[in-house]
Amino acid sequence: MKKIFSLLTVSLVTIYSCSTVPLTGRKQLSLVDDTQINQSAAQSYSQLLSDPKTVVVSSGTDAQRVKRVGAQLAAAIEGYLKANGFSDQYNFKWEFNLIKSNEVNAWCMPGGKVAVYSGIMPLAKTDAMLATVMGHEIGHAIARHSAERVSQQMAVQGIGGAVGAASSTSSSATQTIINQLYGVGGNLVLLKYSRSQESEADRLGLTFMALAGYDPHAAIAFWQVMAAQNKGGAPPELLSTHPADATRIADIQNRIPEAMKYYKH
Repeated sequence: MKKIFSLLTVSLVTIYSCSTVPLTGRKQLSLVDDTQINQSAAQSYSQLLSDPKTVVVSSGTDAQRVKRVGAQLAAAIEGYLKANGFSDQYNFKWEFNLIKSNEVNAWCMPGGKVAVYSGIMPLAKTDAMLATVMGHEIGHAIARHSAERVSQQMAVQGIGGAVGAASSTSSSATQTIINQLYGVGGNLVLLKYSRSQESEADRLGLTFMALAGYDPHAAIAFWQVMAAQNKGGAPPELLSTHPADATRIADIQNRIPEAMKYYKH
């Protein structure tokens, strides 16, 4: 009986774990429907923006920069996905907002919901440096790191429940996990990513900024600035649970030749 269950488990995982990350080609566990993930993320994003404690900066140079760089990245990414046969797998409804906060942080939810905190703007001194930040965060969304985390949690809870959840967008199991990850109905809880996912987001971000017309070499300058912020105290939120500064910068340096193949200026 155990052997039959094991074979069934392997078969079900094989059926549902067929997602491929664009550019990197990495296969990843995928037990949830992107539509449900995106809808829940959009709900959390809307709740955050409508929260009285949230101050969305809608005018001024920095707000314009976030909108402009975001639009260029989105157009370039959509073009890349279409040219490489991935467009049918993504239905992003992009939003880019600058939020007033001293936090040195930025993030992108599934479905293209991006927030940049004003605390990071003095460090992202040029549009190319800002594209480094936003491209990296968008890389997490394109690589479906959130859905991957949900899938991993579901797999831990039991493959039977996971596959059942994957087959129904109304699954309470899936919704519970999504609520925990994104704080739907409560305070927004941002995901923490593993070092491997951070490195993958760096790689994708370099290519995305290059496609959008920003020199990938600016990523080195930006992460050096971020590394300087990390000395003598707790790291900024953007650097929490991330690779060591020197390791990250070296890895990015090694990836620049790949990204430069996409750079047109």
